[in-house]
Parts: sequence; C-alpha cells; structure tokens
Amino acid sequence: MAKAFFRLQKFLRRTQFLLFFLTAAYLMAGSLLLLQRTRLVIQQGSRGTSLNQALAVPDEVAGVGIADPRALQDPRPGARLLVGMDALQEPALDQRHSPRWLVSRNSELRQLRRRWFHRFISDQEPVQTAGFKAMKHAAEHKGTYMGCFTDDSRERTLKGAVFYDLRKMTVAHCQEACAERAYTYAGLAYGAECYCGNTLPATASKPEECNSECKGEKGSVCGGVNRLSVYRVEELRAGARRRRNVVYRGCFRTPENLTDTFPASLIQPNLTVETCSEFCSKKEFPLAVIRGQECYCGYPTGRFSLRDGADGLRCSRTPNTSSAAGGKYCLVYQTPVQDTRCTDRKFLTTKSKVFVALSSFPGAGNTWARHLIEHATGYYTGSYYFDGALYNKGFKGEKDHWRSRRTICVKTHESGKTEIEMFDSAILLIRNPYKSLMAEFNRKYAGHLGYATDRNWKSKEWPDFVNSYASWWASHVLDWLKYGKRLLIVHYEDLKQSLIPKLKEMVEFLNVTVTEDRLLCVENNRDGNFKRSGAKQKDFEPFTQEMKDLINRYILTVDEALRGRNFTGLPREYVPR
Repeated sequence: MAKAFFRLQKFLRRTQFLLFFLTAAYLMAGSLLLLQRTRLVIQQGSRGTSLNQALAVPDEVAGVGIADPRALQDPRPGARLLVGMDALQEPALDQRHSPRWLVSRNSELRQLRRRWFHRFISDQEPVQTAGFKAMKHAAEHKGTYMGCFTDDSRERTLKGAVFYDLRKMTVAHCQEACAERAYTYAGLAYGAECYCGNTLPATASKPEECNSECKGEKGSVCGGVNRLSVYRVEELRAGARRRRNVVYRGCFRTPENLTDTFPASLIQPNLTVETCSEFCSKKEFPLAVIRGQECYCGYPTGRFSLRDGADGLRCSRTPNTSSAAGGKYCLVYQTPVQDTRCTDRKFLTTKSKVFVALSSFPGAGNTWARHLIEHATGYYTGSYYFDGALYNKGFKGEKDHWRSRRTICVKTHESGKTEIEMFDSAILLIRNPYKSLMAEFNRKYAGHLGYATDRNWKSKEWPDFVNSYASWWASHVLDWLKYGKRLLIVHYEDLKQSLIPKLKEMVEFLNVTVTEDRLLCVENNRDGNFKRSGAKQKDFEPFTQEMKDLINRYILTVDEALRGRNFTGLPREYVPR
C-alpha cells in the first residue's frame, strides 16, 4: 500500500513539473510570435508600394483602360489593363498579375490600415465625487455660478447651442463658447457636455447632485447625471462681442407675410447691423433680417429658404436708409446663434433591418457626410472603427458596436470582399483623389482640423504615402462596384455644390422621412465643427508629374467602371491636372 502511494506521489510531482514547463514554453512562444508579427507590420508599412507594379482590371469593368485624359469627356473602349509606369512599355500582359485587380496587392496594406484606424482611446467615466462643493470651484471661473439644476432632455431649457468634448471639456471652455454666441447662460452636464441658452432652468437641485468632474479640468464640477451646473456669462459677452462673427448672407426678396415668416421683430430709428444681430441673438434666432428701420429674426424656412439670392445692387448696404425697390428686398445676416432645429440626435429605438454602410476612401469627406446625415435624420451614425477624436466631439455612435444596428448607417473605409458583403446596401462617397490624398495626409499628421507642415510635405513620407494610397483610392471604388449589393453613388463635389438635393437622395436611400425645415437647418449648419482651420498653404502643388500620370490613370479606370455599371461618371474637374 505504501509503495503504491509513493508511486502515485512521484507521478503527480512529475506531472506538475511537466505542466509548469509546457506553460512556460507556451508563453515564451506566444511572446516571440507577437514580436515577430509587430516587426513585420512595421516593415510592411515603411516599404510602401512600388510604382512599377502592374494593376489588372476586374471582370466587372472589362474594357476599362488607359486613355488620354480627354477620354473622360468622350469615353471610348480602351485597353483592358491599367499598368504602372514601366509596364506601359511592355506589349505583353504580365501573367503574374491576376484579374482580381488589387486584392492580393493590397491585402498587406489593408492590415496596416486597420492598425492605423483602430486608435482605441481609453474611456474615462465621469468621476463621481459626491461632496464636491460647486460654489467653491465656481469662484475660480469668470462667470457667475447660478446653481445646480435638473436637466430634462425632453424639455431642455438651455437648448440654444450644444457642444461635446469628452476629453477636454472645462467650465471656462463652455462659458466662452456660449458667450461668443451671445447666450446668457452656460450649463454643463455629465462632465463633458455644454449647453447654452438665455433662460434659466426652472427646477433647482441639491448642490451635491452636480458631482461629475470636468473631463479636461480636475477639481472642477461639470454637472452630473441629468444635472446642469449653470453659469451666467453675460459679463463675458462684452469681451466676446469683439470675436463674434456676424456673416452677411446676401440680398433676398422680402417674403409676402413678414409676421408669419419671422417670429420676432424690432423697429428702431438708425437701426444698425450690430443692433439687429444682438436683438436676434438674445431671442435665440440664427438669422437677422433688415429692411430699412425694421429688424426681423427667424430661421431659414420654405417661405424664406435663402436659395435664390438677388442682385446686391437691389439692396442698400446701409441698413438705416430706405431699402431698395420700395421694401421688396432685404439684407440677411447670420448671427452667432446656432440653428438648433436639427441638433437633436438619438440611437434607433429598434434594430435596423437593413445594414447600410457609408463607405469612402479616407479623406473623401466621410465625417462631413456623417454630420449631414445625423442632423438630417436625427439618428447617430456608427463606425467600423473607433476614433476617439470624433467620439469626443459628439459622434456618440463611434463607441457603439458597429454591428449593433442601432445607428442609421456605419462608416467604413474597408474594401475587401468579406467586409463589403456584410452590408445590405451602401452609400459610396467618392472625392477627387488629389483632394482626398491631401486631406488624408493632413489628418494623419495634424488631426481632423489641422494642416500638415511644410516639412511633412517635403519629407520622404509624402511620396511613399501617394505611392501606397493612390491605388487604394481606385481599388476601393472598384471593389464596392463589384461586391456591393445596392449602391447609391454620391460625389463629394456634387454634395458640396447642391447640398439639399443630394442630401434628400441620401435620406431617401436610408428610408427616413424628414421635413423641409430640417433640411434647411442642416444647410444652415452645413460645416459643423470639422472644417479645417489654421494656416493653409496657397498655390501649393505637392504632386510631381510622375504622381499625376499615375493618379490620372486610376481616375480614368474608375470613371469607365462607373459608366459600365450605368452610374454617372466622375466629374470632369478630376482630370486633366
């Protein structure tokens, strides 16, 4: 009995040692494999893509080839292969390149792109610090602290303007934003949301219920869950007034019924633009309309859409004089107040039956298109990736799982067969590749709102970038034409020039009904918060002739592919360049 027990004990000791050795070996092998893969991806990213590699055309677009740039205006059947610079001189087809176009060539690039786009940023939940004394922290800021108030999203009092910054929101930032837009009160909630208005919320709450720490300022209180920390910023408006932009919209025919068109009005001798703008801003209207000594406030509506402007000579540029043509025309100015008729957004209450993609090449205006769609439909858009910068600016669908079907459509830059066939339909947004490449290069080196430096453009990275990304622009469109089930083609340039008609097409494609006034509100807020600012280089041409030759061939290939599928070809402005 003792002998058997000794044998069992000896076996268990050996087994324990063996398990420990296998576990250690497994962990070491996994670590080495991870390091090897990481090094491989970095090496692939630095090598780029060769300009001399031939590009075969997919079966769906047979007949598409290389032609003179003038062929875009008068397309004719051409050669069946798009090749690189060196391959143009070869009469025979290189058998190494399959008719799958760029699928195999871009597989490594696609993996690298996913690493670039999956920039996960750690989520910082609001710090619940019950016991904060809001009055104590309020004394550090310029505005007058009014107290903690209940925030009802259905009947929100501070609804003049809404801002989000889930990483850098501070009390001072919210106060200045509201003051610059001529509001009296600034309210903060959830540590990251800023609301502006001219009416104080009706229901006060206990001071300790405003207990969310500001995302961008430790030790400061920015409201709470359904609670607003409200400040009066009227004393800041005098300084902010110098920075306000009152934009001249033009001369327009006066609507027939002024009282029905404009909810507020003021008659004052020696009326000035500043007086009328201040009056309409306080009333929370985005438009200030001047006819002689009369000031009217309102929104763009079907009766007054601001689409058909009149000759400026018909309007007097001096508001305190009699308007031209017996009062038939008026001057229109945009106040600093945000048009809030289309700013409310939410997730779908039930899962969408149709899975829709908003697909584009990077730099083609996908973020701008999402801004337009969200404000037109009232629903958030999702994303195949997670971009912390977009989430922090109010694109809340960024954090929602892209397959949740709680968003109206899903942003994607993917172009693989598997990724495309997951969607039931897609809006395919196409932009001039020259503009797209520059926009994406700016985003890569300066974020969504900045510009790359002169040093970036003159560095080795720029030709490598064009080398790798130009072919992706073409393959992205061709793959979606080949594998997409139901497509709506939208050209960025057409959307920019004819916003309302094109946006109507997109909304109808998404099977959403919207009012004319809501579309006019979107047009009034068309730029959103993602228009690039800063020093932009003038008369700057970053493309060499070799780059232009290569890109122009891609343009002609995509143009013929679109026409071959009975879609409108690319705008003529794309080539020649």
